Amino acid sequence: MRAVFLHTASSVLRLTPESATARPKRSDYRLGLRAVTPLLPAVVAFGASFGVLAQAAGMGAEASIVMSLTTFAGSAQFAVVSVLGAGGTAAAAIGAAVLLNARYGPMALAAAPAFRGGRLRRLLEAQLLVDESWALSRREDGFDRRVLLGAGAGLYVGWSSGTAIGVVAGDSLADPATLGLDAAFPALFLALLAPLLRRGDALAAALIGAGIAICLTPITPAGIPVIAATAATLVGLRRPAAALSPSYLERSPAAQDQGSERAPSGEEARR
Repeated sequence: MRAVFLHTASSVLRLTPESATARPKRSDYRLGLRAVTPLLPAVVAFGASFGVLAQAAGMGAEASIVMSLTTFAGSAQFAVVSVLGAGGTAAAAIGAAVLLNARYGPMALAAAPAFRGGRLRRLLEAQLLVDESWALSRREDGFDRRVLLGAGAGLYVGWSSGTAIGVVAGDSLADPATLGLDAAFPALFLALLAPLLRRGDALAAALIGAGIAICLTPITPAGIPVIAATAATLVGLRRPAAALSPSYLERSPAAQDQGSERAPSGEEARR
């Protein structure tokens, strides 16, 4: 597990551009694909696990594969099969999936300006927006659409292929967690987070978010801690007093010159 964690972290850091605004001219799609390549074994393995669990929950082979092709949301799909496997209703399963995917609302709004073309094209491209592709394509001035699509396409193929393998191979597959592959996803996000912790407010938001998630994990359903932890981003709303009220020294030279002019006396005004 340790080796997988370190390999994934180093691979992501190596493939992520040093400058947040640097954009390769012709290799954007390939850059996104290369960045998620270390994750693909874990993606395929967990997709296979979903295929096995979906069969056990009675979803059927076609339904399991179609769900991966159309939903493409690992945590939500696992929630659905766990609810159905426990004898829950379809409404409860759908509710759990919607709750877990609620985070994609603000994520999609943030990335929406990067998509181009008509509604159908934007809809199809938005299907490739998942946690990993969203994080890898983030830039200071928005999102790199080609990196997002390249990374998302690699993850989409890996997840869908894994599901098909799970449906066909069944219980003969090993649990990915026993192979240490479950460490790959935390390694990715920690590697992406590390360069962003240079400012005090970013570090504070990360620590507060981690604290919220740790406290809620034992007492709430899966997915809730991640959504609740986003409240830590409110730290960024804080503004220093100096930023709201610039001091005399921070004013422009023109403003200083105007402020230094002596107000006319009453006698000068009468003249």
